[in-house]
Amino acid sequence: MEWLRNKRRQRRAGVYKTADLESISERRTRWRSVRVTYFTMFLMTLGFSIVLTGIWPYLDTLDPDAGKSFLGFVVAANPLAQMIVSPLFGYWANKIGSVRAPLITSVALFTISSVTYSLLELFPSSTVKYWMLATRFFVGASSANIAVIRSYLSSATTVRERTGAVSMMSLAQVLGFICGPAIQTAVAPLGDEGIGLFGGKIHLNMYTATGWVNVLLGAINCLCFMPFCFTEMPISAKEAQRRQGAATAEETWLGTKPDYMATWSLILAFFILSFNFVLLETLGQPLVMDQFAWTKEQAVMNMGLLMTAGAVIALVTFAAIKPLTKKFDERCLLLWGGFMLMVVGRISHIPWGDAPPVIKTKGAVQTWASLFAHHFNLNLCFTEMVMNQLNSNLTEVVGCPVDEQPWCAFTPAMTMTQLLLGYFLTSIGYPIGITVIQTLFSKILGPRPQGVWQGLLTGSGCLSRVLGPIFLSYVYVNLGVVWTFSLTTVMMAVCCVWMGLVYKRLTPPQLTSTPVPLTSDVSKLPRTIVIGKASGASRANTKDGSNEERQTLQ
Repeated sequence: MEWLRNKRRQRRAGVYKTADLESISERRTRWRSVRVTYFTMFLMTLGFSIVLTGIWPYLDTLDPDAGKSFLGFVVAANPLAQMIVSPLFGYWANKIGSVRAPLITSVALFTISSVTYSLLELFPSSTVKYWMLATRFFVGASSANIAVIRSYLSSATTVRERTGAVSMMSLAQVLGFICGPAIQTAVAPLGDEGIGLFGGKIHLNMYTATGWVNVLLGAINCLCFMPFCFTEMPISAKEAQRRQGAATAEETWLGTKPDYMATWSLILAFFILSFNFVLLETLGQPLVMDQFAWTKEQAVMNMGLLMTAGAVIALVTFAAIKPLTKKFDERCLLLWGGFMLMVVGRISHIPWGDAPPVIKTKGAVQTWASLFAHHFNLNLCFTEMVMNQLNSNLTEVVGCPVDEQPWCAFTPAMTMTQLLLGYFLTSIGYPIGITVIQTLFSKILGPRPQGVWQGLLTGSGCLSRVLGPIFLSYVYVNLGVVWTFSLTTVMMAVCCVWMGLVYKRLTPPQLTSTPVPLTSDVSKLPRTIVIGKASGASRANTKDGSNEERQTLQ
């Protein structure tokens, strides 16, 4: 409580760490705009996760012949579009010197795509799976604004603020993952039929309700980027100008040269982590239906609960990252807290059960009816009548489909303990790895405009989510669970070794100019970095505040 009271007294007195760069009102405006980007990040993640547990049964309901292979393309369409558009959005933001237009455009596209997703039942059954593919593609294109958000976050925060800001941005992503499955679980009681609207032409069911939630939040997010709520306030370049004594922002870029080996290594690490995380995004639903003989409704409900629990664990992890970085080197945290936990999590998913999973008996009724007719010398018409009657009374068949996946007959089943343990470790390792990679990447690039570079980083994650669903779906269907998790384990282990080799290079660039001596008088700083006339309280920094700022810059 005493700490909070001191903070309030400092704010009233105009004492804050960026007092020589901005006034109190400018600081408030800057952080309000940063928080708007947090909400956008939350929405983009929500738009992906809210349909994650329901997309397979939704597709199967709309077109039962689509199959799991097509599901891989539907899931991959989102990151493919994001991969293509992310560098373009980053270049657009750099070119016009503003992020407002790219962000409003992307959120509007997200809203329109969500409307279409909720109305898929209006399209012909012969083409509806392609319309679903298109909606996921354009939702992915809209989420390319993540690159723009990361770029803006790098320019709108100081080096000291960066780790906390990136952690909060990642926290917003986790909240999206928490709320998405939770909302899907909450609307599951609506069932497949749901509530008929407009004479039964469209239905509000457990699949379409999630799309309408995205529409509502997308409209709100568009309003948040209006000038009365969002104002761009770059401060990173001004901080670099002060530290280097440069007259312009361009001079700071010449004085800070990033290590390209380090940046590309982080892009590779981002790709590998995302590739492994997408495993559960893509195969989570079919995996539990095959391994535990759950129905579609049980899978949606149980996976929603599991993903919500995992997201809560990740939420706590994100909140702990900033305190952890004060006690441990960020690079050490990346290796041991991020990669190693992910490796162990993948190993724990390799089946160790002593019996195969429950075999799906699709076609068993038809086979029994045929044998029955043959045994009693019944004619073909009677046989067909028996088969049709039995099929009409048949409930959903569950289990591992041995006809499509021969490995079901001999591969040991995954245990519930394995599923929970692996998901628990992933829920801790993935947030640490992703957050620290983004933080180090931003710091290594320095104060230069990062739109294109952040687009490349985002694009690498998207590429993993493009290749991941297709590759992992193929391996899972044709080779089985053991091969799927063994390959991802080896991939994570190799990347972990490589990051250890470049460990010493994962540091921010060294300044090549002499820092400007600190002063409590804003008028003595270079004119190009004064973004507003500071208040008298801001100029009259206390001795403690000045000392704290001096330690920060050193």
